[in-house]
Amino acid sequence: MAGRHSRTRIFSSPAGIAATAAVGVALAVGGTVGAVQLTSGSEQAGQAALEFTPTTAPSSLDATTPAASPSASASPTATASPSPSRSAQAASRAKARTASPKPSPTAKKTTAAAKVLQSGSCGASFYSDGQLTANGESFNPNELTAAHKTLPFNTKVRVTNPNSGKSVVVRINDRGPFIDGRCLDLSRAAFATIASVDVGALTVRYEVLG
Repeated sequence: MAGRHSRTRIFSSPAGIAATAAVGVALAVGGTVGAVQLTSGSEQAGQAALEFTPTTAPSSLDATTPAASPSASASPTATASPSPSRSAQAASRAKARTASPKPSPTAKKTTAAAKVLQSGSCGASFYSDGQLTANGESFNPNELTAAHKTLPFNTKVRVTNPNSGKSVVVRINDRGPFIDGRCLDLSRAAFATIASVDVGALTVRYEVLG
């Protein structure tokens, strides 16, 4: 705390008085208010006494001065809501993505070409009546079967009409025909596959398949 105090300086010349005045002005500009009192003394003629009493700057607070009221506390700043945190990605998403394997095309099952054991040409006819075949089956004119004189039963024979290029594969289940120049007697259905039944008989090319 700053108290009041006074000092008195005595100047005996006008130059001293002017210097004192300049000091007072400088103190006033710097924020200090000085009270200057010129007095005359009876003891020394022509001498002037300059008394100035510095006072505390307005910014200083006296002990008796009531404390400044506390400034209004700043309004509480709004707390920013926490930004949503992203959960760590799953390990599977962190891994480098690889292209899905393309399914390999399924290989088509290829049937091995039947081996031709014997081939030739001969006359062929058809028949549609009968009760039992030579191997004991019931004759069915709608099945692709044929009769041959010597081939084993269940032998597969490819029969082709050379005039049209149509062919059919038959299974041997009977014996015949018993007419010269003919080696095959086809079921009605088998004959109709390669030629018209109105023809009755024709020369065919045959291949015994193994």
